[in-house]
Amino acid sequence: MILPALLLAAALPSAATADTEADRYGLCLAAAASEPAATIAEATKWLGAGGGVPARHCLALAYLADRQYGPATSALDAAARAAEAAHYPHVAELWGQAGNAALLGGKAAEAAGYFTTALATVGIDPRGRAALSLDRARALVELNRLGEARADLDAATRLAPEAPLGWLLRATLARRQGDLKTAEASLLEATRRTPEDAPEYPDVTLEAGNIAAAQGKLALARQAWTAAAAAAPGTPAAIAATQALAANPG
Repeated sequence: MILPALLLAAALPSAATADTEADRYGLCLAAAASEPAATIAEATKWLGAGGGVPARHCLALAYLADRQYGPATSALDAAARAAEAAHYPHVAELWGQAGNAALLGGKAAEAAGYFTTALATVGIDPRGRAALSLDRARALVELNRLGEARADLDAATRLAPEAPLGWLLRATLARRQGDLKTAEASLLEATRRTPEDAPEYPDVTLEAGNIAAAQGKLALARQAWTAAAAAAPGTPAAIAATQALAANPG
């Protein structure tokens, strides 16, 4: 899952001494993706000059863009702790971003801990809680804690039933657990919410093929894999679909 950039604009008026601080934060975020090395240096100087949470957050996003996941996790951890102490909004999002950074760095247990901390934060809206539950489920699957992951996916689809990703992940996990009835029902919900131009479409179609294959419906599976391979060539879903077609000739 792509780690979203969190804009702390709502917090900045109370945290910054001048509008130029908010401007500096915006410029720093804009540069983080395209010039991560230079932004790391600039954000480090800003932090040393008292930049606080915005400087830490920008530094973390620059580390992420540079694929330095350990430093990014540490910077987001520090930003979340500072934001919590200063009673900033968006604390849960910062803890969640720390979890995503840890997950990108291969630290699933650490990530699960961050997501748990985020979910314990007061005042999260249902959509935010659903997103954090999805993220924790991803970490728990990597830790082979499948029952807990299933509970998180159940919660996510209950809290945000309109979001296809929760249903897709629930379908995938149910298939892996051999619960094909739940897998098929969850996939149907994901499909209903995923138009062909949606970014989730190739993954949903790939999973449709995987579930059909698990049910012994090879012709239907190949039809779905073919659609997934054609939908977004070169993407992980398309590559997996192509490999599935090669492994299961008609």
